[in-house]
Amino acid sequence: MPRTPRTPRRRPPMTARPVLPRPATDADVGDPAEPWRGLLGQIGREVAEPLSSAVERVVQMTTSGRIDRDGLRALRVEIDRARRAGMVGQQLARFGSKRLRQSHERLDLAQTLQSVLTHRAREVSARGVEVRQTTRPIEVLIDPPLLVSLINAVLDWAVESARSSIDFRVDLKSWPAHGRIVCSFGHESPGAPPAAGEAFESLNWHLVVQIAAAMDLVLLHDTDTARVALTVEFPRTVNDALEGMSAVELDHGDASSLNSKPLAGSQVLVIAARREVRLQVRQAIANMGLIIDFVGSVDEAVDFCHEGLPHAIVFEAMLRGEALEQLTDEIRAELPGFSFIEIAEEGDAFEVSGFNGMQHARVGRDNLQQSLPSALVFELSRNY
Repeated sequence: MPRTPRTPRRRPPMTARPVLPRPATDADVGDPAEPWRGLLGQIGREVAEPLSSAVERVVQMTTSGRIDRDGLRALRVEIDRARRAGMVGQQLARFGSKRLRQSHERLDLAQTLQSVLTHRAREVSARGVEVRQTTRPIEVLIDPPLLVSLINAVLDWAVESARSSIDFRVDLKSWPAHGRIVCSFGHESPGAPPAAGEAFESLNWHLVVQIAAAMDLVLLHDTDTARVALTVEFPRTVNDALEGMSAVELDHGDASSLNSKPLAGSQVLVIAARREVRLQVRQAIANMGLIIDFVGSVDEAVDFCHEGLPHAIVFEAMLRGEALEQLTDEIRAELPGFSFIEIAEEGDAFEVSGFNGMQHARVGRDNLQQSLPSALVFELSRNY
């Protein structure tokens, strides 16, 4: 009797490891702080290395007395690398604190993924990376801002290691019926497994793991000599009967939950010509965990946005004009819900966008310390 040929078995994905900058050793047993010590060392290195390079560049500019456009661009890249490493460190500490307040709402995974990818399209394209997506409608019960933070972290992790393209897929696992987001890409050095392993040692990877753990999601990863794949499973996938879900677990988006929605890691561009206004804005939002960039004119803002869009733009009222309107129209043609906040010269009111027909929010300088954080929370939370 002829033998039936055996079907080759595909290697199953491997469950994500704990947040460790290196494999655990026997010395780590009984000392839960040890992984964090290593991670802190990694954060320190990733902040110090680009800053050291930036200092050397500044010394060279000072010595030669020459400052060219390419040198300034390189200096900005180095400072931005250090700042982002520091911000990831802050987010790791926050998501690892176990004190997050979560508000679960019913969300479509595909729509949320598409929204984040659309927002990041300029930035990713500027890096020479193509993003492809295959999605189907899958609803889950999840905290909206945390889901956005997770997708952004996955994208940051993939972009730093991908060769040319990244594939995202949203589908439904057959059993158990869990919604999934799958991210896969060819890594930088095909045929060299260590390069793929390095993808799971970066700060962005540790952030992905930490956010997923805070959300009680399942992470699986699979690696070979050419490709890396990450699967995020959502156990709280909505079915028709919503079996097993209590009224406490399901939040339909009451406005009272806005204060618990984290904005940490969101990027805000401030257009302010006057130093005193920039200082006032910095003091008002210093404790919100935001990435803040300042430019002194609308033309500088246009150049900034060519490389990637922030999550919100705050601007002085005195800068309103045709150039700002053109920038507003261009961004909103790409992202209709993008947040603009105007700083009025006087007053202490906070007017939401849409009030009296305004297309942007408005806050007064007289009470900026309280009104600007509230405006950012309200305007950005609406986009979740």
